[in-house]
Amino acid sequence: MASTSNKLEDIVVLELVDPSVVTEKLSEEEITISTSSIHNWDIPSIVCHRIVKVQADRSRLSEKSCYFHSLLSGNFSESRLYHISIHWSMESILNVLQFIYGYQLIVTSTNFLNLLEAALFFGVDSLLLDCEAWFQKFTSGFGLCRHQISLASIIEISNFSLDHGITSIMGTCKDYIARNFAWAASSSSFVDIPYTLLYSAIEHPELTVESEAQLCEALLGWLSHNIEFRECFPINYEDSFYNILKKILCVTMSMFLLYRNWMVDSTLMYRKTNKIVLCSRGTRRCFPSFADDIIHAIIFVMNNHRSSLINTFEDNDCSKSLRIRLTKYSEKIVLCGCPHVTMDILFLGILPNDIDFTCEPDRGDYSCIIQKAGSFLSFESVVEVDISKCPNLRFALVIQWLYLAFPSLRILKASHYLDFKYENLYSFLRMCPHIVEVDLTVDISPVIFGNVSVLSANVEEHQFADAMRYKILEEKITLSSMSEIISAKPVLANITKLTLEGRSDTNDLELLKISSLLLSLSFLNIKGCTLVTDMGISKLLMKCPRLQSLISSYTAFGRNSIKILCLEKKFRNGSDGTPGNSSAMASRLQELQIDGCKDVDNNSLLHLMSKISIMRVLSLRETSLDDDALYKLASCSLEKLDISDTLVSMQSLNYVIKRNPEMRSLRGTGCSKLHHGGDQNLAYTHRTEFQDFLDELGKRCMLEELALGWGFSSIGLERLQPAFRNLRILYVGLGAEMDHHLLCLVPKICPLLESLVLRFQVIYDDIVRSILESLKHLQMLWLCCCLGYFTSLSFQIPMLNLTSLKLDWVTPWMTNNDLILLTQNCSNVLELSLSGCKLLDSGSQEIIASGWPGLKYVHLEECGRITSQGVTFLYNCKAIEELKLRHNGRGLARNFMLDAASKLPLLRRLSLDLCDAVQGGFDSPSHSERFYLSTVKICRCKAQRCAFKLEKLGGFNPEHKETIVLEYTSKQLRTTVVRERI
Repeated sequence: MASTSNKLEDIVVLELVDPSVVTEKLSEEEITISTSSIHNWDIPSIVCHRIVKVQADRSRLSEKSCYFHSLLSGNFSESRLYHISIHWSMESILNVLQFIYGYQLIVTSTNFLNLLEAALFFGVDSLLLDCEAWFQKFTSGFGLCRHQISLASIIEISNFSLDHGITSIMGTCKDYIARNFAWAASSSSFVDIPYTLLYSAIEHPELTVESEAQLCEALLGWLSHNIEFRECFPINYEDSFYNILKKILCVTMSMFLLYRNWMVDSTLMYRKTNKIVLCSRGTRRCFPSFADDIIHAIIFVMNNHRSSLINTFEDNDCSKSLRIRLTKYSEKIVLCGCPHVTMDILFLGILPNDIDFTCEPDRGDYSCIIQKAGSFLSFESVVEVDISKCPNLRFALVIQWLYLAFPSLRILKASHYLDFKYENLYSFLRMCPHIVEVDLTVDISPVIFGNVSVLSANVEEHQFADAMRYKILEEKITLSSMSEIISAKPVLANITKLTLEGRSDTNDLELLKISSLLLSLSFLNIKGCTLVTDMGISKLLMKCPRLQSLISSYTAFGRNSIKILCLEKKFRNGSDGTPGNSSAMASRLQELQIDGCKDVDNNSLLHLMSKISIMRVLSLRETSLDDDALYKLASCSLEKLDISDTLVSMQSLNYVIKRNPEMRSLRGTGCSKLHHGGDQNLAYTHRTEFQDFLDELGKRCMLEELALGWGFSSIGLERLQPAFRNLRILYVGLGAEMDHHLLCLVPKICPLLESLVLRFQVIYDDIVRSILESLKHLQMLWLCCCLGYFTSLSFQIPMLNLTSLKLDWVTPWMTNNDLILLTQNCSNVLELSLSGCKLLDSGSQEIIASGWPGLKYVHLEECGRITSQGVTFLYNCKAIEELKLRHNGRGLARNFMLDAASKLPLLRRLSLDLCDAVQGGFDSPSHSERFYLSTVKICRCKAQRCAFKLEKLGGFNPEHKETIVLEYTSKQLRTTVVRERI
């Protein structure tokens, strides 16, 4: 009896009640279970009871839990009780009991916080340690678990750990956000990160971002949101706000070297955000010196680049500000759009941190510093690098940098490098064997578009100092075994995607060498490679049988290439050699773009269309495509089709749409045969065919892009609202008949529009206001040559998402006040085009430059006297890549081209008119003086002197004579004179 009594004394019954559960929803009242059968517990069925009684061993509970030890072994009255009531989350306490009695719990991101809280409350130290270890392991990898746990959960875990003093988990949360900052910044919960957690993450030595621009954009977004909630800051909110800004200032110095164009955007974005948010809440405190400090620091680094590099080795803080942010967790590096980054900066980013150069005898020779380093840091996780639009980098040296720093590199984006040579590409393919994608795009020659008449052409070869260039290469890096390493690499590369768009210096020989190395090529873009012949393309096609996407627009692609695409190749299967299926390359192509290929005749096109079977993207703009060829199209899987400026009719277009139910993009502008042409006998037939066209579109309900001109009318278009509900891009061009009622309904029919183009339409204030008020996703608006009349009242509606605004020949009434209104309500514009705004003057330039400092594209034509006093203010828009100034007032100096190229570091395309030249002409820069310029177009009008005399009277309309086009390539300066105005 004594033994039985002792056993009963060792047993305690725990009555578990979940206070958070509504009892009416529970299926049963109570259940009794025992820890002796703990491995057989069915937790989901147990928690369905209102009360759960657990018979447990008193000593085991006291041994494993501080809570139960104090409760059952101390002087509390409960220590002698047989029944103890516990109010806690039912599932959590059951899990704790399972763990205490030896059951192996499975911790997940779903139950982690509940287990952590329960372990902490009940004092189960071993479970607490297990939770900490699991969370540490779970978050230790980069990119492995970002989809398994949300940022909101990380924030909740961090807040809980902060409240309960669990420093290890707080540190793990900080580490996780720092290492996965890009993922965190993309989450809607990013703005909910507490100030202390965010600040500790951005100070973390392993903070991993794709670019400094990404970091700054995220921080600015966080600030603009949280400034309204001052209670989120642990100290004085103004000081906390400024601490974040100081961190941006710290990284902005390197951002200037890496992202100078975006920095200007970010700085003024902050100024505007600061003004709008703070002033609206009655707070006038600002930081007017913040942006100025950034700009001054940037200018200092720009003007003292060499001394800044030397100081880097003496000042650790300076070193951090000049280094590219690279960590062992980095997967993608974006240096795009950095006009001042140099090879020195790149190599500085991969130098070991512990190298001491303070005693370097010749401290001005940075190549000696590179030599002395001997070894470099390697970042094996990096698989993608984007160094596009970096004019001060040399491709030959970039290859060495990539080879040393990123052994696992797979994707390289290096567009707009005019110093590129194909020898560099071959070396790169050997040194980086894992590379699968290379983008070497440059600007396409403007001469190849449309039907231009060439009056004269001249080619001037560049004189390269090759010996000096490779001498510099040897000075930068000394690797005695480099040649052995290169020779040991396999000749064949693994590239599957290669883009050579715009490289007009590419010839057949280079293309043949490429095709011999890239047998795995599946995507090739040679758009605008004008020196490549039809025969050269056909030989490439023979050597690349795996090709699935071919973009050869505006090349000599023609009959020979089509023959190869349509050539039937017989395959044999089986050991007996029995013949198998036959297949042409065209039948395997998924994308084909041959826009503007004039050598494609009707018969070849008929043959090609009959072979296409699984095509997804087909672009035949400006070809000889007609109904006969379009009817031959065998594919039933088209998603994108462009038949603009061809000879197809509505009937054949209906046929194609009917056969391709997955059509998402349709472009058919400039097709005159889509319209009845005013012939009353054809009008009825056209209406019938157009109704059939609408019926077919209505059945698809998949369109995301639509561009039509002739033949497009508003008849019955309203009923297509279901088909257009996902439309993102709408282009209504010349010949389209859109009445007033339908234009007003565009926002209702297409609520998700992001890009809208209206050309040669009749528009009024109510139409424009309806568009701007309702289309909240609109990013691009282009109104061109539209009749009717609308006023500045249309632009009193804020359009913060609008990044591209083009008003060409639609706003002759625009004044400086109207322009100010535009800058206030469309403050994020990056592309601006104004034509025919006769009332603008030199003061308009300052309004444009201060209102839109981040402009990348500027087109001003026939805009009063906006350049009559030069373009001083436009030089403040450092991000400009394309600048068009025509007939805006005689104020451009003879050296304007050189001046613009030197002051606008990203400027690649420049268009001018001799009528605006003060001295009647411009000095064209040589290849060495061009900076980053790749294309210059200069229009010339007839009777220039008369134009100058009568310009002030406004009674003379200059008549165009010709256009001079200067094109800089890696080998030549091409000068072409064409009759058309381009």
